[in-house]
Amino acid sequence: MNLALLGFLMVATFMTLIMTKKMTPLVALIVIPSIFGVFAGEAAGLGPMMIDGIKNLAPTGVMLLFAILFFSTMTDTGLFDPLVGRLIRMVHGDPMRILIGTVVLCALVSLDGDGSTTYIITIAALLPLYKRFNMNRLYLVCLLMTTSGIMNLTPWGGPTARAASALKLDPATLFLPLIPGMIAGLAFLIGLAVYFGRKERVRMGEAGITADTEFTGMAVSQYPEARRPKLIWFNAALVITLLTLLVWGILPLSVLMMLAFAIAMIVNYPGVADQKERISAHAGNVLAVVSLIFAAGIFTGILGGTGMVEAMSKAVVGVIPPALGPYMAPITALLSMPATFFISNDAFYFGMLPILAEAGAHYGVAPEAIARASLMGQPVHLLSPLVPSTYLLVSLVGIDLADHQRFTLVPAIAVCTVMTLVGMIALAFPFVA
Repeated sequence: MNLALLGFLMVATFMTLIMTKKMTPLVALIVIPSIFGVFAGEAAGLGPMMIDGIKNLAPTGVMLLFAILFFSTMTDTGLFDPLVGRLIRMVHGDPMRILIGTVVLCALVSLDGDGSTTYIITIAALLPLYKRFNMNRLYLVCLLMTTSGIMNLTPWGGPTARAASALKLDPATLFLPLIPGMIAGLAFLIGLAVYFGRKERVRMGEAGITADTEFTGMAVSQYPEARRPKLIWFNAALVITLLTLLVWGILPLSVLMMLAFAIAMIVNYPGVADQKERISAHAGNVLAVVSLIFAAGIFTGILGGTGMVEAMSKAVVGVIPPALGPYMAPITALLSMPATFFISNDAFYFGMLPILAEAGAHYGVAPEAIARASLMGQPVHLLSPLVPSTYLLVSLVGIDLADHQRFTLVPAIAVCTVMTLVGMIALAFPFVA
C-alpha cells in the first residue's frame, strides 16, 4: 500500500478514536501505530523504531516529571498564598482592579502547567469577589481561560511538550523565542481587563466602589498541612533562580528541574514520610503526562521509521502552491486555531504537526519555526468541547459552555493574533523562509 495513504489513514484512525472517545490517547498512541506499522510491512523493525522514539523523548519526559512535582510542591508550601492575599487587599472593591488581578493571579498560578489546578485555585480565590460585587462572570472565565492558554506554552506545559516531542526538539530552545509573544499576549489581556473594568464601573456606578471593602479569600494551597510559611522567601528565591538558570541555559532543563525539586524537598520536607506524601499527592498528574510522552515516542518512532512522514509530507507539498510554500510558518499559526479547536492537542501535535514540519522543510522553513507557530492557537483550543478542563471551568463558575464560547471566541482569536504578530516580529517563526 502507498506509504502516504497508509500514513494518512493511520492519523485519521488515531484522531477518530480519540475524538469519539473509543480509546484514550495513551492507548491509541501505542496500539494504532503498531498495527499500521505491520500493515506497512515493517513488523520486524518495529521494536528498534519504538525504542529510538522513546530514547528521543526521554529528556522531555524527565523534565515534565520533575517540573510538575516541583511547581506542585511550591504550591503546596503556600508560596502563592501571600500573592492571593495581596491581590485581594489591593482591589478595594474596584471591578477594574479585580479583573486585572484575575489575569495576574492566573498567570502566576499557571506556572504549574496544569489547567485544572489553575482553575480550581483561582476560582476559589476570585469567584467570591465576583459574586460579592455582582460582576459579570463571563469576564472571569474569559480572562482565566485565555491567560491559561498563554501560560500553557511553558516548556513543561502540555502543548509545548507535545510539539517538542513530536518533532524531537529541545523544549527550552523551542520556548525561549516565544517569551516576547507571551508577554504581548498578557499585556493585551490586561488591556482587555481594563476595558471590561470600565464597563463594570459604568454598570455598577462609581458610587458603588468602596475603597475600604474587606474580604478574605481562600488560601491557594490545597493541602493546609503542607504549607511552610517560614520558608516562603527561600522558596521564592528558588523559583527565581530556577527561571534565571533556565533562560541562561547553563544546564539542560531536565537537570535543572531535578535539582530544584530535590532541593525543595530537602528544605521544605526533610522527613522521608513527608516527602513520600507530597510525591504521592501529585503522582496521578505526573503519571498521566509522562506516560503520554513516552507513548508518543512509539507513535513518532514508527511514523518516521517506516517512512510515512516523508511520504505524507510530499503529498502535502504537492497540494500547496509553490508561491505559498515559504509561508508555512504563518500558515501553520493560522491553521492551529481551527485545527486544535476541532481536534485534540494529541491528534494535532502528534498527527498533523510532523507533516506540516516536513512540508515546511521542503521550502527551507526550520522545524523549530513550525513548532512555535503551531502553538499560537492554544487560547482558541481551550474553547473546544474536547478539552476537559473547560467543562471544569464553566461548572465551577456556574455559566453555560455555549455562552462562554460565544463570548470568549473573539478575545481568544485576538490574543492568538497578537502573539503571532509579535512572534513574527521577534522572529520566533519567520513570516517567510
